[in-house]
Amino acid sequence: MRKPVIAGNWKMNKTPKEAAELIQALKPLVKDAKPTVVVCVPAVDLTEAKKALRGSKIKLGAQNVHFEAAGAYTGELSAAMLKEAGAEYVIVGHSERRSYFGETDETVNRRATAALRGGLIPIICVGETRAQREAGYTNALVSYQTLIALTGLSADEVKKVIIAYEPVWAIGTGLTASDEEANATIGVIRQAVAGVYGKRVANQVRIQYGGSMNPKNVKGLMAQPEIDGGLIGGASLKAEDFAKVVNYEA
Repeated sequence: MRKPVIAGNWKMNKTPKEAAELIQALKPLVKDAKPTVVVCVPAVDLTEAKKALRGSKIKLGAQNVHFEAAGAYTGELSAAMLKEAGAEYVIVGHSERRSYFGETDETVNRRATAALRGGLIPIICVGETRAQREAGYTNALVSYQTLIALTGLSADEVKKVIIAYEPVWAIGTGLTASDEEANATIGVIRQAVAGVYGKRVANQVRIQYGGSMNPKNVKGLMAQPEIDGGLIGGASLKAEDFAKVVNYEA
C-alpha cells in the first residue's frame, strides 16, 4: 500500500510570522490525519515554520533546490542549507519554475538528484499545457518529462521520489481534469517508470495530482487507484480548506 502524501505549495505567500500563525491553526485540524502532510513554504519561512511545527506530524518542505553543493549561484539554496533549516521535502520543476524562470527537463533532473543525495525527498512536477493536451501530446510529454527527471537515479532512489502530475492548464484556473482523466495520466506516468525500473519499483512510487485539488473534488480524485495524494496550491493557504483536503476520508 502506498501511503498518500498531501503537500501544500504556498508559493510566494506568507511572511515568517504569517507562516507560523497558519501552521498553529492547521496543527489541531490535521493531528489525526492518515496521509503524510507536508507544507512547502517560502525559504524565508523555513526557520519559523520549523519552530511552529514542533509537536506535530506535519513535515516541512521547500519550493526549490540548487543542483550544486556550494558556489557562485546568487539567490540559490543547496540541499544542505535546506536540510539544516528543517526541510525534509522539496518541490522540483514546478510549472511556474519552468515557465517563468527557465527551468528545463535537464535542470529538473540535476535538482532532483541533488535533493536525493542531500537527504531530501523531491516532489518532481510534470505536466502539459492546454495546447499540448489538445494536440494529443499529454501521454508522450509526461512520460518524457518523468524519465528525464529520473535519469541516472538508482531503483532505490526512485522509490523515494514523489511525482506530481500537474496539468498546467488547471493550475490556478479553477479547472481540473476529471477523476478518470487524472487517474489515466498518472497511470501513464507509472507505466513510464515501470518501463525503466520495473513494475515493483513503479508500484512503490507515489504520484500526486496537482491540478487545483480542493475540498470539493478531493474525494473523487483520491478514490482513483493510481492517485497517491495531492500537491495543493491555493487551498493550502487556509487552514480549514487544507484540513478538509487532508481529512478527505473523514
